[in-house]
Amino acid sequence: MTEVKRRYDASGRRAQARARRHAMVVAAQELFERDGFRSTTIAAVAERAGVSAESVYKAFGTKAALAKAVFDVVIAGDDEDVPVYLRPEQQAMLAEPDVRRKIEMFVHGLAQRQARSAKVQFLIRDGRHVDDSLTPVWDKLAEEGLVGMTMLGRHLLETGQLRAGIDLDEVRDVLWNYLAIDTYERLVLARGWSVDRYADWVARAIIAAIT
Repeated sequence: MTEVKRRYDASGRRAQARARRHAMVVAAQELFERDGFRSTTIAAVAERAGVSAESVYKAFGTKAALAKAVFDVVIAGDDEDVPVYLRPEQQAMLAEPDVRRKIEMFVHGLAQRQARSAKVQFLIRDGRHVDDSLTPVWDKLAEEGLVGMTMLGRHLLETGQLRAGIDLDEVRDVLWNYLAIDTYERLVLARGWSVDRYADWVARAIIAAIT
């Protein structure tokens, strides 16, 4: 009985710690989007989340790391410890036999993730010009994005349905170019395209370029 109770208590503590961490991320996102990165303090995040500033520092270390954590949650849509590529929509894309449909499925899914994460991405991208602590965070986002496009490019090549003679570098770079958050910013935010129209156009452009 003691052993069972001890496992139960540990599980409860982990759940509480996860709930506190999530509250910090939500508070940080709200304050970052309302006040900007530089104006948001750890103390303000802590107050909004109902925790101590020490708890925020213990969980994330720096405000820049907190911004990265906010991005990770909004890009996934939740704080579940499941990588995007293991989620049902991505597994469905991987299982789809037609390469053109694969591209359409991936782009539409990514467009929804961009819609959720755009404000945070811009905060990190633009904020690094006035706060050096955000530079490695933006570099990390770029690195992760390039890795993701490389993995997707390799998967698309393995279908044998892409244009003859195209190599992984070109496929990756085409994906990297068309799927940049800058494209979303220009077409959806600046020009007022709907997310679906944007995703349809990007998918057609990629299909035309690599198949």
